[in-house]
Amino acid sequence: MTVSTIDLADRIAAAHGLTKTAAKAAVEDVLKGIAEAAVKGEEVSLNGFGKFKVQAKPAREGRNPSTGATIKIAASKKVVFQPAKALKDAVNG
Repeated sequence: MTVSTIDLADRIAAAHGLTKTAAKAAVEDVLKGIAEAAVKGEEVSLNGFGKFKVQAKPAREGRNPSTGATIKIAASKKVVFQPAKALKDAVNG
């Protein structure tokens, strides 16, 4: 099952007596803040939930799966999520 931003907003609206529009705006602002921090290379830590951080991936050589030819893969950055112990424990029961 996939939970969308609208589903999250609906849950927040019901739990806190907000309008769905206000709750959706809050969810989108949180996600926007996380994205803006990632663009700057900053780490976002949400206590009890986890950390979002940017990892640099160096340039490397790979293989084209259809031809087997060696190709160069450019350096890149990726956003990774590291769950907090509390979240791991909750998921694992």
